[in-house]
Amino acid sequence: MSERPARIRLRNSTAIPTDRLLAVCREVTSGWAIGSIDVFFRYSRSAEFSGTCYYTRQRIHVNLGRQLVYPYRMGTNLGRAKTVGRRWSRPVYTIELRDGFEVVLFVFLHELYHLLVKRARRNTRQKEGMCDRFAARHLVDRYGAAVRDPKGRPVLREEWDFQNLDGFVAAARDRRVRRRSTFGPGGAVPGIAAEQLLLFPA
Repeated sequence: MSERPARIRLRNSTAIPTDRLLAVCREVTSGWAIGSIDVFFRYSRSAEFSGTCYYTRQRIHVNLGRQLVYPYRMGTNLGRAKTVGRRWSRPVYTIELRDGFEVVLFVFLHELYHLLVKRARRNTRQKEGMCDRFAARHLVDRYGAAVRDPKGRPVLREEWDFQNLDGFVAAARDRRVRRRSTFGPGGAVPGIAAEQLLLFPA
């Protein structure tokens, strides 16, 4: 795989400053061997938010609803899935995001992880929870976002951040980074996000 920094071609039609979006995209893709990527930030027609990643084109689309009121509590797949008989369910944890920038960053990270799973040659099916955890970890660590349960109570970190996400996609790392990195539970290297992220993911 390429060891050069990701080449990001970004188009932005939202009110969020383009230079801020480009800077954060460069930050979170640093150390990953993903080559060139096209990223589009725009307003959605009706959905509160959505995102799509196209594997073959290496293109990510992030859509932001104009009608959102902040702070915005986004429903996620962070909770542990539990099986009862032949059925399974998971608690709906929300992550509290302060503004449109944090919303589109969460969506971008989610989609980026889908791309990393593909680049690492992993099975791409049923990875919504992992993608949400990858995005949430960055928002919590870097911006202090809060994860809450259905009653609005804070959720302990170990209840949702319980996978070695960086280790799972270690094959997508820049080889120079892989040589000097040690992956522990939850991943030792600060994270980064193919499928589609909808308002209420399955």
